[in-house]
Amino acid sequence: MGKRLSIEKIRPRNLSEFVGQDKVKDNLRIMLEASKKGGSPMDHILLYGPPGLGKTTLAHIIARELEVNIKMTSGPAIERVGDLASILTSLSEGDIFFIDEIHRLSKPCEEVLYPAMEEYCIDVGIGKGAGARAIRLSLSPFTVIGSTTRLSLLGSPLRERFGAIFRFDFYKEDEIFLILRRVCEIHGIDYEDEALMEVARRSRGTPRVGIRLLRRALDFSCVISDGRIDKKTLLSAMDKLGVDELGLDDFDRTLLKVIDEKFGGGPVGLDTLSACTGEDPDTIMDVYEPYLIKIGFVERTPKGRVITDRAREYLRGS
Repeated sequence: MGKRLSIEKIRPRNLSEFVGQDKVKDNLRIMLEASKKGGSPMDHILLYGPPGLGKTTLAHIIARELEVNIKMTSGPAIERVGDLASILTSLSEGDIFFIDEIHRLSKPCEEVLYPAMEEYCIDVGIGKGAGARAIRLSLSPFTVIGSTTRLSLLGSPLRERFGAIFRFDFYKEDEIFLILRRVCEIHGIDYEDEALMEVARRSRGTPRVGIRLLRRALDFSCVISDGRIDKKTLLSAMDKLGVDELGLDDFDRTLLKVIDEKFGGGPVGLDTLSACTGEDPDTIMDVYEPYLIKIGFVERTPKGRVITDRAREYLRGS
């Protein structure tokens, strides 16, 4: 029977186990030490960058380093102001309040967060009509950690209330390799270094993608070999998945071909690309485009997306 990779087992528990994002970690070490020595909650932190780079994991690490609780939610999950107020009033001193996709908070909820983050208080309305009034409730000092893939969609009043804003970059291949090796060692998986490096090359600079590909390689190794992840098995798995040596999959190639063949290389708008490919515009922008831009295959212009000569060469050879 194949091994199932446990997210909880492989999630780093402290900064020393967290691979990559060295600039972010260096700054966080200073903030953590200052918070511990001063006996006060950390300043509010905003983490931004493409999905799958470890923003949620880092929030857990911060809570563990400070030995405080962490309460987690996401912007779309907080539908009413009352839901947010309920969470805020339940926080104990020093707790971490992690909000994923914070750019998707509703405007009324954003406005509740302003005094909560600045003054540790919220205004609660009582009654209706002419007799309605607001009372101010004090909150225990806490730290908001916001995470977003779309920093530009975060309003400046909320963004300015964060004391530290950190950008997550794509990982290097050797960093992904170290993460994958740690996963294998934790789960007792037999592997070849060369095979793990092949996974790292195809991981789009993203640990989450690397771990997903490792899972599929493990499935293949359990079915067609003895459970060992070697290069031959790995290449067979990647071929079946349609993931090439650059980490591009079938949808990446479809996206590039649509721009190239239907629109002469562009420019073409995001909504048009969405209609032609059947993929959600936000998914194209947040999941696929960042890596295609990073490797120099796609450029964003005021008139839309265009592909580069490098992308055309890739298409002709694929």
